[in-house]
Amino acid sequence: MPVLLERPDPALLLPVAGVRIGVAEAGIRKAGRKDLTVFLIDEAASVGAVFTRNRYAAAPVQVCRDHLAAGQGVRAMVVNTGNANAGTGEAGLADARQTALAVARALGVPHEQVLPFSTGVIMEPLPLDRLLAGLPSALADAATPEAATGAQWLKAAEGIMTTDTVPKAVSRRLRVAGHEVSISGIAKGAGMIRPNMATMLGFVATDAAVAPGLMDALVARLADASFNRVTVDGDTSTNDSFVLVATGQAGHAPITDLDSAEGQALLQALTEVAQFLAHAIVRDGEGATKFITVQVEGGANQEECLKVAYAVAHSPLVKTAFFASDPNLGRILAAVGYAGIDDLDATKIELYLGNVHVVKAGGRNPDYREEDGQRVMKAPEILVRIGLGRGDATETVWTCDFSHDYVSINADYRS
Repeated sequence: MPVLLERPDPALLLPVAGVRIGVAEAGIRKAGRKDLTVFLIDEAASVGAVFTRNRYAAAPVQVCRDHLAAGQGVRAMVVNTGNANAGTGEAGLADARQTALAVARALGVPHEQVLPFSTGVIMEPLPLDRLLAGLPSALADAATPEAATGAQWLKAAEGIMTTDTVPKAVSRRLRVAGHEVSISGIAKGAGMIRPNMATMLGFVATDAAVAPGLMDALVARLADASFNRVTVDGDTSTNDSFVLVATGQAGHAPITDLDSAEGQALLQALTEVAQFLAHAIVRDGEGATKFITVQVEGGANQEECLKVAYAVAHSPLVKTAFFASDPNLGRILAAVGYAGIDDLDATKIELYLGNVHVVKAGGRNPDYREEDGQRVMKAPEILVRIGLGRGDATETVWTCDFSHDYVSINADYRS
């Protein structure tokens, strides 16, 4: 079960003017489940995207990059689950291109204006015939009145799931220059999760107006504050994609400066959405029972804070100790020590588990009692604070524990 994460209420999800969604069952991997989703985007929308840094990028990631580089805008996105179309060579690239072309022909737009996405098992051929056969149903669903409703975002969240146990969707409202603005987003991911990015797909749309030239910077800032700060198991996937769409239909003048009052208001609301989705991925981590915040303070710079945070968050020994609620906290100190700060002064390290001061000046706090540490570790949400005593930089990473179920889920993933 996910950690303090409930199924979204469709009544709380907002439509985004300029975006219509269609979902279908194409039988790509398993029959009787939603596995094909299309997003239809009105003309003149601004789009930004970031993708995995895995050099073995999946075919759809490569095609998306090419299509975005063409600079013709985006009119549609098509997402299949059940098959990653990764490690599939030239045939996989041809399948991703054919997917985009089929949607483009149906809509009467250039194929460069369609972005394909895939998630699922790696190194298996994409069942293109089933995907193409399912497209008419997905497009027909996108033509219904329900396609422009908030509830359709929940259907889309269900349609992109793999090992997720609950769909992940959220909405926010705000006012920009006197106009009401809506934001809705969905994501999928539960395993093969680490920064840059993870086995995750994220799609966020707003009817705010944003100058096209700002979109790449905006989506990068959002990713760095959310999806690039979560880790489940330290594996970077081949298919990670995060897309932001701004349709411009809220009625206000386009935002041309992210540091303006309007830009800051939108950035804050979008960050809330992206962080909610990123946290939801960790809360639904495969077999997770604990949601853990690793906050590193007092670093000389951001880079070394992140090194320490990721070393702790990735450590199997730390994560299994949290699963067992075992305050074997020397494992955290060991991870801090091997994080890669060559001139680290261990005598300045401070460690807090929640409000419990565990390590003082590099050694066990004389007032620390193990039962206090265990009490904190039994909670479903845990804060780990690490002080480096080197400067003023602070960074935060979110992770989860490792349970027996993580091994079982991944051992049975292809069955």
